[in-house]
Amino acid sequence: MPWRESTVMSLRSEFVRLATQEGANISALCRRFDISRKTAYKWLKRYQQEGLDGLKDRSRRPRSSPRRTSPSVEAAVLEVRQAHPAWGGRKIQSWLLTRGRVVPASPNTVTAILRRHGLIDPEEARKHRPFERFEAAEPNELWQMDFKGYFPLGEGGYCHPLTLIDDHSRYLLGLWACPDETQATVRARLIQVFREYGLPRRILVDNGPPWGDGADNPYTLLTVWLIRLGIRVSHSSAYHPQTLGKDERFHRTLQEEVLERHACSTLEDWQGIFTPWRDIYNYERPHEALGMQTPASRYRPSPRPYPEVLPPIVYEPSDIVRKVDVSGRISFQNRVFRVGKAFRHQPVCVRPTDRDGEYAVFFCQQQIGRIDLRCEESRHV
Repeated sequence: MPWRESTVMSLRSEFVRLATQEGANISALCRRFDISRKTAYKWLKRYQQEGLDGLKDRSRRPRSSPRRTSPSVEAAVLEVRQAHPAWGGRKIQSWLLTRGRVVPASPNTVTAILRRHGLIDPEEARKHRPFERFEAAEPNELWQMDFKGYFPLGEGGYCHPLTLIDDHSRYLLGLWACPDETQATVRARLIQVFREYGLPRRILVDNGPPWGDGADNPYTLLTVWLIRLGIRVSHSSAYHPQTLGKDERFHRTLQEEVLERHACSTLEDWQGIFTPWRDIYNYERPHEALGMQTPASRYRPSPRPYPEVLPPIVYEPSDIVRKVDVSGRISFQNRVFRVGKAFRHQPVCVRPTDRDGEYAVFFCQQQIGRIDLRCEESRHV
């Protein structure tokens, strides 16, 4: 039976003094103190051998720990953790393993070492929950692009981190410290990436500027330019940022491993932090969703080169071609439909669908809307 913790030493002292008196009734004392006879004789033996000091609780640590992690392994783990303070047990073990260093028996051992040295915050650990995962089949099949929330700079102005990742490999194609979130800024960075890595099949973005103007008007001059390049543009579901799950998850990593650990006054200083960390992320940091491989091990550039001159817009002879006017509208079957100002002065085509009275509206290779002639109220594609 347990002793009452609030007075444990005083109770033990009182018990052994009474129990060592001549003629003491041990069984009655056990009932009085609500302990077992086994516990009673244990404390009596310790008292006889060590006096009152024998009544103190002893450490339950074993005299020897043959399976305890060696000091050299602990030092290696702590060295990696110091260099990468946001890495956990799995990443650290994988990093040591791929470099032929002394390796702990398991990621749990690394976690235990970190916890033993006070390097894991239990509250923060509970916040980490994996995103639901889906994955493109090949590199460059899908890229995800978004701005991380902006923050003020020490010398005035704001930093708007822009991120671009490959969905299949998680390869970080770009990480830029931008002064704003304008179309011109994004387009200039994309051209850099297209020249180095080629063109993707599709880019996933959100509905806000510079890629869209809300769910009802998802196209801007920037997305029209991307479609002209032969890149399909997809927008995340309205009010569901998890659609951009991989980029959102990457933003958490960026926050933990970079933004929270540095303070810079200028965009140039932040870019000086971003550029070398991008190499660490791509070539050194093990990624759990990739089986602890690095993103670079799964990425290869696209075979589709960036055209310095936009290709011409060509439709099939059977297509019904209409030119979008200055207000973003087209005329079809004696009715006017709004396509969007982003397409003004551009040719679009109208193709019949399998449903009577319904037509699909395309710009280049991408469907941008539909026309339903059966609906009298229909004025939007």
